[in-house]
Amino acid sequence: MSHFFAFLSRMKLIQRWGLMRNTHPENIQEHSLQVAMIAHSLAIIKNMFFEGKLNPERVMALGVYHEVSEVITGDLATPIKYFNPEIKKAFGEIEEVAKKRLFKMLPEQLKNEYKRYLFINKEDEDNWKVVKAADKISAYLKCVEEIRVGNEEFRSAEKALKADIDKFALPEVDYFMKEFVPSFSLTLDELD
Repeated sequence: MSHFFAFLSRMKLIQRWGLMRNTHPENIQEHSLQVAMIAHSLAIIKNMFFEGKLNPERVMALGVYHEVSEVITGDLATPIKYFNPEIKKAFGEIEEVAKKRLFKMLPEQLKNEYKRYLFINKEDEDNWKVVKAADKISAYLKCVEEIRVGNEEFRSAEKALKADIDKFALPEVDYFMKEFVPSFSLTLDELD
């Protein structure tokens, strides 16, 4: 018997933005779905407009699994996680241990397949870059949505995330930010 998917189902119980007052709580399962959809889109945009050669379905799958370690570690708030290089390195090691623990839960026959989704390898560097950008965009969109409903608690996070997104300097990210992000500031009536 494997507990792998039983653990992953608990992603819905891990809340993000633990130090912030949220008008709408967000869990890592919701976040991972949004990251997967954005990453998929970024890969398609890169391939269509910027001579990319990414596999959008692969990128999407990496987005689905990018936060799985947090079912064991929980979601560590960004100000703590990146407080200094030692903490960032230590937490990275903890996340790796958590992924290895989850990986060991898989039936032996499936391990080779899932290893490709849980652990970063050299051949996936370009794919992971797109997933990392999608992760930042997803967090940025959360900020935009919170600010839209009057929650100023997310104002400085929004500015910091926008600066992080700009640092990617990826044309597919710029395209997505210009084409899709402005709609997140609109009400339902304005979207219609």
